[in-house]
Amino acid sequence: MRSMSEDAARVAAALQDEIWSALPAGAPPFAWNRRSGFLLAQVAPGDAVLDLGCGEGAFSAALAEAGARPVGVDVAEAAIRGARERHPDLDFRPAAPGEPLPLEDGAVDAVWASEVLAFVPDTARVLSEVRRVLRPEGRLLVTTPSHGRVRALVRGLDADLDPLGPALRFYTRGSLRATLEAFGFDQVSVRGAGGAPLLRETLLARARRAPLLTPAARR
Repeated sequence: MRSMSEDAARVAAALQDEIWSALPAGAPPFAWNRRSGFLLAQVAPGDAVLDLGCGEGAFSAALAEAGARPVGVDVAEAAIRGARERHPDLDFRPAAPGEPLPLEDGAVDAVWASEVLAFVPDTARVLSEVRRVLRPEGRLLVTTPSHGRVRALVRGLDADLDPLGPALRFYTRGSLRATLEAFGFDQVSVRGAGGAPLLRETLLARARRAPLLTPAARR
């Protein structure tokens, strides 16, 4: 019997597949300059990078052009089909909802999870998998919508917390930091971007997979 979290993962994946099926082919990613600029500033030529929630592969293509070695993964079958059609020379892999990511342990130097964490029903499973596929001290790069107090006061909750929308998680700068630290990441930095200073639209986060402490190091 499937667990409730597995059922939720399948429902969320089906919704993402429906969204990608309805989008025009090759539609530019939201806030492209903001997100791609943040990503490319954090990776180096030769880095193996997991593009988690890769969509049609625009960020994977930018990574490859910068000399990195991307692997794109998505639960939406329509997104993977589009990515393979648009970028046939790159590596795109479907992910089964609620299942382990299709990569080996410690396979990548960095994970790019842009506009992903807000849409997953099981944050613990996703971040545990991210940690598994990262090499020791590898980097996690996250973007997600910002939901700070001032923004909520000015815009109202209805503007962002749509009960019929695809978003499932709503992060502030503090809650995103706390979540990443809770799942074994350190050197966490989170900043806002886009919009007015007190009304930032996006959170940009960088974190390191914290090294495991040996018994000797604990003493």
